[in-house]
Amino acid sequence: MDLLEVVGISKTYGSGETAVHALKNVSFSVPKGEFVAIVGESGSGKSTLLNMLGALDTPTSGKVFIDGKDTFSMKERALTIFRRRNIGFIFQAFNLIPELTVEQNIIFPVLLDYQKPNQKYLEELLSVLNLKERRNHLPSQLSGGQQQRVAIGRALITRPSLILADEPTGNLDTQNSSEVIALLREASKKYEQTIIMITHNRSIAQTADRVLQVSDGVLVDLGRCSE
Repeated sequence: MDLLEVVGISKTYGSGETAVHALKNVSFSVPKGEFVAIVGESGSGKSTLLNMLGALDTPTSGKVFIDGKDTFSMKERALTIFRRRNIGFIFQAFNLIPELTVEQNIIFPVLLDYQKPNQKYLEELLSVLNLKERRNHLPSQLSGGQQQRVAIGRALITRPSLILADEPTGNLDTQNSSEVIALLREASKKYEQTIIMITHNRSIAQTADRVLQVSDGVLVDLGRCSE
């Protein structure tokens, strides 16, 4: 079953001769549990596409279905709740709250939804992310790799069906990049989460199950990666 279905997404900024066509009739689907990398040059439209998948921006035309739900037909409040419960975001810049500890940063999305965190699952995540010894540390007391692992924990804590990662290794060295990608692959397999990752690094892209390429707003499926 497809967890994500994108149908004819187009995005145009401006009008007339100055119009910029960031996305041009993009369609693809992703089954549950697949780890997909999206590659493309700077300005190719890949970040615009990720924003559409996460319902952070509205397309000029087209539809996005997540778990069968038409995200752009939802009212704003319903969409906010749906996004919070069903989509996890991982950013290049970590975006941690500096005043909160590792544990507090991870459970923040759950508290935002007026829920209680599942303590057993939290402990499991802290263990998988190798953060148990850092749970009471502030972001300023962590390395870049550790901060990105906190960001991954924050994305996983709500058990979202879809995780969107925007250049998650962009600020990391080779060793930490490898660890972060391994964690994402584990999340995809262990928790059956569908992961869409933007990266400009072709070797990192090859670690995904499948690679999509965006060029001048047009998407091409480069197919499945060899094991």
